[in-house]
Amino acid sequence: MKHVPKTKSMIVLILLVVLLLASLLTVFKAPAYHLWLLAIAVSEFPLLFMGITAVLLIAVMWVEKYKLTSAIIGVVALLLFASPIIRAYIVALNVKQEFVTAFGPGSTIINGDNNQLPFSFFRLFKTSGVKQTAYKTLSYSDNDEQNLDFYPSHIAGKKPCIIVVHGGSWSSGDSKQLPELNSYLAGEGYNVASINYHLAPKYQSPVAVDDVEAVFNYLRKNAEKLHIDTTNFVLLGRSAGAQIALLSAYNLPQKGLKGVVDYYGPADMVWGYSKPASKLVMDSRAVMERYLGGTYKAVPDKYFASSPIEFVNRQTVPTLIIHGDNDVLVSPIHSQKLDQKLKENGIKHFYLDLPWATHGFDYNINGPGGQLSTYVVERFINTVCR
Repeated sequence: MKHVPKTKSMIVLILLVVLLLASLLTVFKAPAYHLWLLAIAVSEFPLLFMGITAVLLIAVMWVEKYKLTSAIIGVVALLLFASPIIRAYIVALNVKQEFVTAFGPGSTIINGDNNQLPFSFFRLFKTSGVKQTAYKTLSYSDNDEQNLDFYPSHIAGKKPCIIVVHGGSWSSGDSKQLPELNSYLAGEGYNVASINYHLAPKYQSPVAVDDVEAVFNYLRKNAEKLHIDTTNFVLLGRSAGAQIALLSAYNLPQKGLKGVVDYYGPADMVWGYSKPASKLVMDSRAVMERYLGGTYKAVPDKYFASSPIEFVNRQTVPTLIIHGDNDVLVSPIHSQKLDQKLKENGIKHFYLDLPWATHGFDYNINGPGGQLSTYVVERFINTVCR
């Protein structure tokens, strides 16, 4: 057997050490912005990193030095890369029954089928998401300043409409963000309106919430042309967009609104300002100040008025909360606090807690977090729009 030279043995060892450090992001929170981006990759594309690690472990068989050390490091890294898959299976074991407990018998049945798995290992091998749905861009404001991307239902007839509000720290992002779920929901028989809204710092809260109201008015006015069932709307937001969606749903509920989906959103702006994210990841206080027009000390009423949690009451619409415990941009404590407030008010809701996931985990709809979140989103929408 031909041995790999000592220098190459060192290269293999160094590569395995780098992979081990990357694999720690499946367990620990990312300490810096670029490591947060890497955390999304290692936790939601685990097979890629497992494959690279496996190749290097095979190479260890031919190295002259550091064989045992390299093998131990490689095996530990491999197990850590596999941990999101293992934990996704653990979450999947209980998610169906927990969802039924929250929303009642039959809530996990889609078109008569109750056999779809919340998580499948084989779906991890899919390199593409879902078949893209052709959308049309429509202006929803009187002066054509703001628009939305409308994904029509693949099933004929009047169908519910899902209004999607993008993230981006209230100052960036657009309606093209994470479009795969939009196409998926359109394929399942829903209309989807992915909206743009006025961005900070030029425009501050509650202008974006007013934009959501304008979207509702536009969709109702054009319901016949767009084949929208105006008795069945659902709001869905991610990150900053989830704050906008929640605040709209709780403080300015619209006729026909049946529920709201909150992907890792800041629900308590007052608490969030007091417990900011690490500045190595994001200066969350500066982000909030741009959106709300000043520090908490300067404009405390705006922080209160922009906190969805403050407007939860016994008439609040059903809510789906989805958050990862390793989120370093928006603390999962926001979702834990919202979950508790909804419980206190007897509101039907479900909290999908993903122990390994970080902010933006649903970038890969076929990843561990992407699969589980899509499963509950589809069933939530189907249940509240019956």
